Amino acid sequence: MKSDIEIAQAAKLEPIVQIAKKMGLTEDDLELYGKYKAKISLDVIPRLKDKPDAKYVVVTAITPTPLGEGKTVTTIGLGQALNRLGHKTITAIRQPSLGPVFGIKGGAAGGGFSQVIPMEDFNLHLTGDVHAVSLSHNLLAAFIDASLDHDNPLNIDQFSITWPRVVDVSDASLRKIVIGLGGDGIPRETGFDIAVASEVMAILALTTGLHDIRRRLGRIVIGYTKDNKPVTAEDLKAAGSMTILMKDAIKPNLLQNLEGDPVLVHAGPFANIAHGNSSILADQIAIKSGEFVVTEAGFGADIGAEKFCNIKCRYSGLKPNAAVVVATVRALKMHGGAFRVVPGKEMDKALVAKENMEALAKGCENLEKQIENMKMHGLEVVVAINQFDTDSEKEIQFIHDRAIKAGAADAVLSQVWAKGGAGGKELAEAVIKATSKPSNFHFLYPLEASIKEKIETIATKVYGADGVDYSPLAERRIRLYTKLGYDKLPICMAKTHLSLSHDPNLKGRPRGFRVPIRDVRASVGAGFLYPLLGEMRTMPGLPSVPAGTKYDVDENGKVLGLF
Repeated sequence: MKSDIEIAQAAKLEPIVQIAKKMGLTEDDLELYGKYKAKISLDVIPRLKDKPDAKYVVVTAITPTPLGEGKTVTTIGLGQALNRLGHKTITAIRQPSLGPVFGIKGGAAGGGFSQVIPMEDFNLHLTGDVHAVSLSHNLLAAFIDASLDHDNPLNIDQFSITWPRVVDVSDASLRKIVIGLGGDGIPRETGFDIAVASEVMAILALTTGLHDIRRRLGRIVIGYTKDNKPVTAEDLKAAGSMTILMKDAIKPNLLQNLEGDPVLVHAGPFANIAHGNSSILADQIAIKSGEFVVTEAGFGADIGAEKFCNIKCRYSGLKPNAAVVVATVRALKMHGGAFRVVPGKEMDKALVAKENMEALAKGCENLEKQIENMKMHGLEVVVAINQFDTDSEKEIQFIHDRAIKAGAADAVLSQVWAKGGAGGKELAEAVIKATSKPSNFHFLYPLEASIKEKIETIATKVYGADGVDYSPLAERRIRLYTKLGYDKLPICMAKTHLSLSHDPNLKGRPRGFRVPIRDVRASVGAGFLYPLLGEMRTMPGLPSVPAGTKYDVDENGKVLGLF
């Protein structure tokens, strides 16, 4: 079989104007970026408001291996399959960060015959939204240091500043730095986060329009005065300029999949650090433009999907009708202790090519917990078993039986990587059936609960922890945020995606652990508090052999090696 990029480059693309027509949009609704990608004007939202809502499906997963389990492939393939069955479907996904693209994971356009195209554009810059986020974020950082350097009129306590700089590259050496050396500015410790961890990116994903993003950017808290009062981007008079940099980025991007169906691509917050979902604006357009909307929540059901339910759905007002949980035989065996997956290294194929029912049985506890996590929010759950060549019928049937016993509405084999929409027909039929039932969606916690009550609800109910331990710093932050009135915000837990717990080494369904909270930070503009669990970092590093070492261009400028 051809590689992902070979399949993508061989595809015949439809003009993006034709793709827009499938959503009921005209060329006047678009801002074209060449023939095959465009931004959608936000003016379409009020025009579409009286149209009926589509069924809203969120795709999530078990706890993944570092190699990923095909969640994006499944999201795209499910959209293709629903369209093949005659149900007008829009897919809504995030824009990938260049950190993973050049780091461990590679691109995020899907794979095989379930991809977003043009694949190179999708993975590399697209329409520049992430760069706009970086510039907006770093402009505020420059305003902070300029204010300190010019006699500090806002009385900022430089040791309280929580606003770093950002860059969309995995660069561990920038996690902690000292700036202001050489007599240029006031020396102080700071650091870099990856751009998609920026609060500006979270705001982009959660905003509802230009005036809303202006207000949210103004509410960003960068630190505190020497008498413990919050200092905002509005206080620094930076919010207006930040908005100017974001005024085009807030418009969702329109692309297509390999079968010519519309795909909205917008925003790219990480799910382990931020809330990990594509934008509310994209979903608002999509939900009025078809019969189904298929969207993706980052990483597992304990991370991106929990945040989808309790953060994104609170601010959007949209209610999902069903959840798809993606599982693979190989990952469940890994969770059962059959083998170890090392980031940046290929999996030992000999270990996954053999049946290991004991490890699979143990690993299925992770799937059962993730099903439970979605049902906890009142959602019907369909398990998609993403098939690999090494999977046996016995293993697939075993997963099906365990999923049904755990409360899934159905568990079906997905072959969308190899067959595109045709390989997702059974999955699409299961989703249609699940969404035909009345939705009982609800939030996990009330906003009126205290900060600790919300943190502990997520830790004990979603992760399965015995309890939570707070560092002295976290305790101080919680007291301060409660005093400032931030205690009514939802919680966005920042934790590893490689375990249900805070510890990436605890696989399967960990038990008997407590969650350590080392810090709690406030993203007031985005509208959430984010506790840092264990050793969670906001700037990834590169592996020993980065994915970017395999990329190049040929003599005609054709991109090679991207996956």
